[in-house]
Amino acid sequence: MNGPQFNWQLIPAFLAAYEHGSLMAAARQLGSSQPTMGRHIAELEAQLGTVLFERTGRGLAPTAAGQRLAEAARAMETGAHALLRSVSDTRTALRGTVRLSASQPVACVLLPPILARMRRLLPEIAVELVASNAVSNLLRREADIAVRMVRPEQGALVAQRVGSVGIGVCAHRDYLRRRGTPAQPADLLQHDLVGNDRHDDIAKGFAAMGHSVPNERFVLRTDDLMAYWAAVRAGMGIGFVADYLSRQDPDVLPLLPQLRIPPLPVWLVVHSEIRGNAPIRAVYDVLAAELPPLL
Repeated sequence: MNGPQFNWQLIPAFLAAYEHGSLMAAARQLGSSQPTMGRHIAELEAQLGTVLFERTGRGLAPTAAGQRLAEAARAMETGAHALLRSVSDTRTALRGTVRLSASQPVACVLLPPILARMRRLLPEIAVELVASNAVSNLLRREADIAVRMVRPEQGALVAQRVGSVGIGVCAHRDYLRRRGTPAQPADLLQHDLVGNDRHDDIAKGFAAMGHSVPNERFVLRTDDLMAYWAAVRAGMGIGFVADYLSRQDPDVLPLLPQLRIPPLPVWLVVHSEIRGNAPIRAVYDVLAAELPPLL
């Protein structure tokens, strides 16, 4: 596809800033932080190659491009709401059980509010939630729908990309008060680090920067993503955490914005043979509409 594309996951921050005229008010509305709002809008401006707001003494004033984007974004938002209403209108005919697989952080943080709203829309559908970092095999019907960070290669599976997960460096303010704040990526080597156990993603990241970090350098190693987040949140050290997790605690502060960590794509996956199943299709459509703004 030719021409610029914007990432839907950045649109909630843009619309909140557009409607309120300030990053602070936008952050309050979305339950986020002012720096996060600023980063999202800056990323969207860079992606589109245009300025969306003029920064004035009174706040943010939308440019002509910002006004046009607001109209398009509201149309997208209206379409998503219309989809949910259409699902609601047919809910009396939808009964059954749908088995959903997702990683622990997605299952524990992103999905509960969606599932609560879906319960009101689709009261006759029960959900079985498999919260595991292992990839469930849809081909063997271990799940009907899966939220994955890796696109499946099997031709029998249908995958739709619903966004991406940003990964950031962060630490609790109590840790930073004790140990100071790193100014450059190399400063991380002088800090307590929370790392992986069997996985080596973090070690590979340091190696790409030219630093060899043995396992012994990490004060805690775990592949359980919720335990990892809990350790960072408790102030054990500096960690590498998904943005949607770090936004849950205002006392966990982002660090080193100059350190660009590639985001992880998020795929909504279903077996092609059961995509036409009415309850599964209804749950799939709700997830496809609701996940992008939350990522």
